[in-house]
Amino acid sequence: MADQIITTASSKMKKAEEALKRELGTIRAGRANASILNRVMVEYYGTQTPLNQVASITIPEPRVLMITPFDKSSLDDIERGILESDVGITPSNDGSAIRLVIPQLTEERRKEIAKQVKATAESGKVAVRNVRREAMDSLKKGHKDGDYTDDQLHNLEDQVQKETDKAIKGVDAIAADKEKEVMTD
Repeated sequence: MADQIITTASSKMKKAEEALKRELGTIRAGRANASILNRVMVEYYGTQTPLNQVASITIPEPRVLMITPFDKSSLDDIERGILESDVGITPSNDGSAIRLVIPQLTEERRKEIAKQVKATAESGKVAVRNVRREAMDSLKKGHKDGDYTDDQLHNLEDQVQKETDKAIKGVDAIAADKEKEVMTD
């Protein structure tokens, strides 16, 4: 029972780290990165469809994303989807593909994005702490029900805290990598 609580908590903490990676991947860092298009939806034959399911996304140059539709007739729909999304880059349509030129970031904008990265990382830490709290509550309930002794409870709480510390370090490392990517050109 106690092992299951710790395993579940560890798994949820890993998921919080992965969610943070996905969230930070959508933040534009002045370089072409296909993940900034992850949330772009395109109306394709009357259905909202993720962009990566209707087109291939390549990076021919460091600051350029090239979107080539699988079906040429969907080019205008893809362009409309990008314009309606929160990407903030105007697409350039050449008739067979769409190019997104990622603009150079100003120092001020880099600092704003770095703050956004820190805020997103803080949300990740809160998620990890919530998992820790749930695990601790479950362990205390088990102790109250007589499932384990005071010493066992203390050891189990230590294990949960170690998992939490490991996850928080992981969140910090992910955020530091993204911040470094944002601040360097």
